[in-house]
Amino acid sequence: MPKIVAKKEDWIKLGYRLFSEQGVSGIIVEKMAATLIVNKSSFYWHFKTKKDFIEQLTMFWINNETKRIINLTNSKKTGEQKFKTLFVLVYKQDPFLDFIFHLKRYAIKEKKIQIIIDKIDSQRIKYTYDLLLEMGYSKQDASIKSKLLYKHFLGYHEMIRNKKQKNDYQKEVKKEINQFIKF
Repeated sequence: MPKIVAKKEDWIKLGYRLFSEQGVSGIIVEKMAATLIVNKSSFYWHFKTKKDFIEQLTMFWINNETKRIINLTNSKKTGEQKFKTLFVLVYKQDPFLDFIFHLKRYAIKEKKIQIIIDKIDSQRIKYTYDLLLEMGYSKQDASIKSKLLYKHFLGYHEMIRNKKQKNDYQKEVKKEINQFIKF
């Protein structure tokens, strides 16, 4: 007999994994309830609709992949130490890297999500810009290099989708980035 209610965090963690793997088509309440061994009414106890659920997945993504990374990076003392930490945290092997790509596809129809994505993109670029200023780059160079780095990050992850990375992949990525940002 299934449990009556799963915790909200259980739904979010499962939904985050499924959305990362399959996009919106992976968010099937009945299948998720079966995985969690609960009644599907448990889902609606925590979330009004599937759309509400995806918005909350988006907030989970923001907290884990932007706010957490910024907080960890800011714990370092110098701009260079912060940048090195940022590099390690964003160029990582992660089973959930496709979340943003699926979210961008979903945002084509959901303008509220597109606004959130645009805000996060801008926040990430601005954060990198500030780090580069702290490292001694001019405003003009920091502006160009922060945008270039963010585009590299998105393109890099798109290129490695569904591929096994080498153990020393960060060395290769660092060589690429060192072409325009020395660290």
